[in-house]
Amino acid sequence: MVLKDIVLSNIAVARIVLGLGQRSWTSGFVEIPLELRDPYGLAALACIITSTPGTLWADFDAGNGVLTIHVLDLVDRSEWIHTIKERYERPLLEIFA
Repeated sequence: MVLKDIVLSNIAVARIVLGLGQRSWTSGFVEIPLELRDPYGLAALACIITSTPGTLWADFDAGNGVLTIHVLDLVDRSEWIHTIKERYERPLLEIFA
């Protein structure tokens, strides 16, 4: 799943860099409340997010569990929150709970 996301993100970022998109793009920050607190689980999540082109782990507030990511092509914040929580955090919680 992660490898597929990395490949698709590479293609999307290449289209942006090469100017092949039909619309303008907007980057921005997204704050995501996490349940995951295990340091190894968080490290795995950081590797996944940072390895995916167009996204970057910007900050994690351990006090309130809020992850901040930067997204190169930010269209829908709620979609990013859903993706990170369901696609990545949920399986990591099962592994590192």
